[in-house]
Amino acid sequence: MADPTASTVEHKVTFCRICEPLCGMIATVEDGRLTALRPDKDHPLSSGFACQKGIAFTEVVNDPDRVTAPLRRTPTGFEEVSWDEALGDIAGRLSAVLAAHGPGAVGWYMGNPGAFSYAHVLSALGFIKGLGRGSHFYTASSQDTNSRLMASQLLYGTPTSVPIPDLTRTDLLIVMGANPVVSHGSFLTAPRIKDRMHDIVKRGGRVVVIDPRRTETAAMFEWCGIVPDTDSLLLLSLLQVLFAEGLADVDHLAASADGVEWLRAQVQRFTPESTAATTGIDADVVRGLARDLASTPRAAIYGRLGTCVGRYGTLTSYLIDVVNLVAGNLDRPGGSVFGGLGLPAEQWVNTAMGAVLRRTYRRRRSRIGGVPALIGSEPAALMAKEILTPGQRQIRALFISAGNPVLSVPNGDELESALGSLELSVALDFYLTETTAQCDYVLPVTTMYERDDFPLTFQLFQATPFRQATEAVVAPVGQSRPESQIVGELIGRLSGRVPAFTALTAMGTVMSRVGVGVTARRFADGIIRVAGGGDRFGLRRGGLTFDRLTREHPHGKILDPHLGTGRLRRVIGYPNRRIQLRHNAIAEQIATLSGQQYPADYPLRMIGMRETRSENSWMHNAPLLMRGERGHHGLMNADDAAELGVEDGAHVQVTSPYGQITVPVKLTKDLTAGVVALPHGWGHKGTGGWQLANKAGGANVNQLTSSDPADVEPLSGMAWLTGVPVRVEPV
Repeated sequence: MADPTASTVEHKVTFCRICEPLCGMIATVEDGRLTALRPDKDHPLSSGFACQKGIAFTEVVNDPDRVTAPLRRTPTGFEEVSWDEALGDIAGRLSAVLAAHGPGAVGWYMGNPGAFSYAHVLSALGFIKGLGRGSHFYTASSQDTNSRLMASQLLYGTPTSVPIPDLTRTDLLIVMGANPVVSHGSFLTAPRIKDRMHDIVKRGGRVVVIDPRRTETAAMFEWCGIVPDTDSLLLLSLLQVLFAEGLADVDHLAASADGVEWLRAQVQRFTPESTAATTGIDADVVRGLARDLASTPRAAIYGRLGTCVGRYGTLTSYLIDVVNLVAGNLDRPGGSVFGGLGLPAEQWVNTAMGAVLRRTYRRRRSRIGGVPALIGSEPAALMAKEILTPGQRQIRALFISAGNPVLSVPNGDELESALGSLELSVALDFYLTETTAQCDYVLPVTTMYERDDFPLTFQLFQATPFRQATEAVVAPVGQSRPESQIVGELIGRLSGRVPAFTALTAMGTVMSRVGVGVTARRFADGIIRVAGGGDRFGLRRGGLTFDRLTREHPHGKILDPHLGTGRLRRVIGYPNRRIQLRHNAIAEQIATLSGQQYPADYPLRMIGMRETRSENSWMHNAPLLMRGERGHHGLMNADDAAELGVEDGAHVQVTSPYGQITVPVKLTKDLTAGVVALPHGWGHKGTGGWQLANKAGGANVNQLTSSDPADVEPLSGMAWLTGVPVRVEPV
């Protein structure tokens, strides 16, 4: 007879969704409670690897500081309320805002973790766009990726066509502004990316890291130091050499691109000798890199965060692709290649999508600053001013999901103050953070192991074409609910008041009567079915579906060992299927770049840096990641520190034209002269409920950055977060 007191232990196959490698995990579940996570040895790509953040996530799921019931803010603090009471009041107050001011008075901010849940993305977008024309939508992309997307829109006619390095076949990889040994890759889904880069060297190739800091990645390969925010000048010089020395792949250019002669004229004056003093890179080194890119049959340049968040993020991202193109490495095996879902009529889908998104970009602009709305979103750096500035479309109600913008957007104090002036503010989160503690309601949401998932956002960026889906590992803790369920219930409560929601509710009722529900999962399942490897709704026997992935391929399924090439025409959204090099906006950026000056009383440059035990701001409450009395500190060049009388470990005051912070610094030779490196995501002030994070404290480095519309990158709405002029003084 079975022992009724014996516990039930299960080991469930799933995958991590903290960052982009999506490493395979095995979850140990005892009596319905997640008790441990370990790497999945049978995952065909991550093969038993997981970082300490992934393993520590059990502590997030079971955190005693976690919000597990709806909270309402009162004059004396937060109180628990029922879901019915919370959603009823939110719907009522939102209805009043809509009736008085229209949909332009409502905004939604979605943080980075939202992109790792297909249902979260679909529901947030559906809700805010469904409210009506003029509503505001913000994402962490304007602190992270928008300039990369904008470069693709200019070159290929659609922001969704983003080339990635063909890691498994390249023989020369140049990494700019990225630290994949710590970040594990971004805009690049490649489990065990450190091993993949070492594989390049093992087969006789090279990995060159161009960065102001000898990062953890640079320390393992070849480091080329560069002055912050001068990447565009380096790339222009590489192009100048490629054209001047006859190294350009003229046949490839003629067959695929328009505006080649315009480009040649734009780069002509940027010789390596003319840029060396500004970039800090010797002219001979630049010429050598250009020649190697042209002569190595399989080579690629890859850029990420550091190349996206400077003054010229769109220009830099544009130039990375153009160097790959001119050197003959775009859409070539081992070069910079395009992923894809393998959808039927892919090129027509890209044409249609590109036309819609380009039209939106031309017609839709932010109220403050007049910045075009890339992929339908506005610059988060301007969110506080959109709340505080009177007039039509002034934000009066704001939803914030999976984000802590008080610590992630420029000038966070401005936003923190602005939140208090809203008529309604609602957070969907599982912590009381510096941001959510300012909201009227905090609605508890599920963690990644309490929901099903398919990494829809990252299918286009996989270095190896791969599919994996997962069911929920455990039931939601407490009263937590998925964001999609919360949004669905709000839509139901607003039905009859919002036309789109009324129609959606009616359609859902009709479809449910015939046994077909309208759900985010059905949408994801449909994508899997029609994409490469899918069952095409029964037309392909044994093809993939959401259910078949979770049942028959729980560890995931590789679709092809390599990314396809020769796909350029299919990923271009312009009707003529050609890359468009010539753009007046790019010429203007190049002209501005040439005349860039910095204030003399701020002689140093601040850059960001990734930490192995941080994921932006949201994992500072996990004991495993905070062990050793871990705290916030920056890095400073040892020679610069000696001149200023700064000792190792000392506190310094860092001042920019926009603000100042105090932070301890460690001294190092692994920074180019004149550079200060400061990790972001710190600055916990005790205003929230996560006790360990509050104890760690730290400084909010984004107090050094600007929310002035003039300092927002004009093409993509990106925040300016690297290369910021600062001065350092001992405390």
